[in-house]
Amino acid sequence: MRSRETAALAAAGVAFFASGVAALVYQVTWQRILALHTGIGIYSIAVIVASFMLGLGLGSHAGGALSLRLGRRGALAAFALVEVGIATWGALSCTLYYDWLYGAAIEWYTPLWRAALLHLASLAPPTLLMGMSLPLLVRGMVLDAETASRRIGLLYAVNVLGAATGAALTPWVLLRFLGFEGATLVAAAANGLAALTVPVLIRLAAPRSQAPAAATVTTPVVAAAGPAGAPFRLWLALYAASGGCALSLEIVWFRLMDVAVRSTPFTFGSLLCFYLLGCGLGTLAGSAVVARVRRPLRAFLLAQCLLLLYSGAVVVAASLAPDGAPGLRWLTDYWAGPTAFGLGAAFDWDTFFRLYVALPAVLFGPPTLLMGFSFPVLQRAVQDDPATSGRKVGMLQAANILGCTLGSLLVGLVLFDAFGSSGTLRLLVGAGLAFAAVGVATSGWRSPFPALAAALLATAWALPGQDALWQRLHGRGAASLVDEDATGVAALVPEGPERWGVVVSGRRHSWIPFGGIHTRLGALPALVHPAPREVAIIGLGSGDTAWASGLRRETERVDVFEISGPQPRLLERLAGVTAHQPQFEPLRALLADPRIRVRVADGRNALLTGERRYDVIQADALTPDMAFSGNLYSREFFELVRSRLKPGGMMCTWLPTLRVYRTFRSVFPHVVRIDGLGAVVGSDQPIPLDHEAWIARARTDEVRAYLGPALAESLVPFLSKASAPVKPPAREHALNEDLFPRDEFATP
Repeated sequence: MRSRETAALAAAGVAFFASGVAALVYQVTWQRILALHTGIGIYSIAVIVASFMLGLGLGSHAGGALSLRLGRRGALAAFALVEVGIATWGALSCTLYYDWLYGAAIEWYTPLWRAALLHLASLAPPTLLMGMSLPLLVRGMVLDAETASRRIGLLYAVNVLGAATGAALTPWVLLRFLGFEGATLVAAAANGLAALTVPVLIRLAAPRSQAPAAATVTTPVVAAAGPAGAPFRLWLALYAASGGCALSLEIVWFRLMDVAVRSTPFTFGSLLCFYLLGCGLGTLAGSAVVARVRRPLRAFLLAQCLLLLYSGAVVVAASLAPDGAPGLRWLTDYWAGPTAFGLGAAFDWDTFFRLYVALPAVLFGPPTLLMGFSFPVLQRAVQDDPATSGRKVGMLQAANILGCTLGSLLVGLVLFDAFGSSGTLRLLVGAGLAFAAVGVATSGWRSPFPALAAALLATAWALPGQDALWQRLHGRGAASLVDEDATGVAALVPEGPERWGVVVSGRRHSWIPFGGIHTRLGALPALVHPAPREVAIIGLGSGDTAWASGLRRETERVDVFEISGPQPRLLERLAGVTAHQPQFEPLRALLADPRIRVRVADGRNALLTGERRYDVIQADALTPDMAFSGNLYSREFFELVRSRLKPGGMMCTWLPTLRVYRTFRSVFPHVVRIDGLGAVVGSDQPIPLDHEAWIARARTDEVRAYLGPALAESLVPFLSKASAPVKPPAREHALNEDLFPRDEFATP
């Protein structure tokens, strides 16, 4: 009998591992698709994530309630049906979310409150089913109270490890080679595999009456403080608080890492894999020793206090250590350097290990292990009857997910704006005092909890302020200007006595003073168009593209859409710092120009939901190895821009790859290439190739006065060499698409 149950547990592990892989693939792909509906701004992403997690929480509660009505085999059969339902939805999800809701019903997604309801409604069916899976599988696999915590811990661990695998596979393999539709089909196949495993499970699972007696269990078992010692409602509250802290810490960690590694489209999946791997390994370790835990409440509270204490202490240590400290010198040199490690497009084992293994291992390795360890300890405390095991797991998971949801919303929508990453981390470390207080109340003053409370207070006090934290991660010293809000982190870093670099999320975007490629990208289409009265710019950067686009007297309005909230404020600060330096006069002119209106928003979504038509639309230069760059280089984006142009209107974009050029040509029938700049101007009407008129505009008194004579004259060679391609590119080449952003994920 024991061999049958061991085989059954192994089969359940295979099923739940596959289910975990699928869940993470869906989460990444669906979040990306739904962000097209409402933008990739912080409020949109927060609503999407909250909707996803709320569905999981409700599903966990529903699955727990259903498990009370089912026996072991009935619960396993229900688990199979749940996986089939998820697979069916997953296979159809791209058609539903993209073709129907985005393609045909996008007008429903404004205002944001209605978008939130639609996100919740569209994610509810699959996430409810996902949430039901753990309680049902627990009900089918738990035999007795003595082994319940270990079994539940093992099942949860393999599910989390499956999720870690899915997090890594999604950017590195699935999106890179199969696109979003292919990725969701692979995830659906994983759900199908989980369902197909269930008949084996049912054959192997012994009826309740034949379950092995406690005496046959070889693992030493000690008496645990039962539910009477710690009421179940206390565990619900503690697990909800634990979830809120865990998700809040994850958001803070990923923001720190985003700047520290200078992220690419492969960064999030790689870091999420490491985070989940730590949780999964911690759960495995906890499952191995949980039977020996005599006081689960004390162990759980210690884990929460220690993980919060470590999370603050490691940041304190990094902020106080000198630049040349062992293990830190390489990082400070990297942060101060101009070049980012292009993970995905390039690879170097030494750099990868330092940035994506050693750094996250130090920052959040121990805390994630403690998070995982807490789960089987929790089950050790509450599981006392196999018949109610699924119900208790469902209620606890629902409470935890509710805490996660509230924590993520609080951090993303309130705390980052109010206190920044440093202040948010200080509040989270301080929240450990609540766990310490419960520890003192239940274990007394002679327990470790008073000392932990003191250490938490000291760590919260010692955490660096905003400027000190971000100065360290930008490697530039006190001369840098840094700012942060819910939308992200930006900085202006000095690169000499008269030059500043614009850095967003650790990546350099442009430079000040004006006059480089971004200035020319703004000026050239404004000179090619006969009368550019209304202009839209996606991306503020240093402001030079927007400033240059206003060089004509005819231009009445320049709308600038910038997704990073700190950037306009930083430009204002720099204008004040450089008030007496004449080379920064164009920056001050930009900020004072009433025609130029900066709006913090996702530019693509602003065009999608707005009604205004423009003479010129400019996508400011963005390298394809930046996350979400595919949204601005896809065929569908170019089609959107074409639909927002006035008759004879023009779009200008940089051409970082040949595939971008081919994608652009597939949409715009008439183009002019500016080869010396690596840019292209397109329109749905013929563009007269009138070099003399363009050059004459560049040499007018108004343009020379606006740009300066030297900069205005530097445009002449580009205008004189602009050409209209004779033949369209070959159609058989794969293009960049919303559901297959090939250049973003370095698809061969």
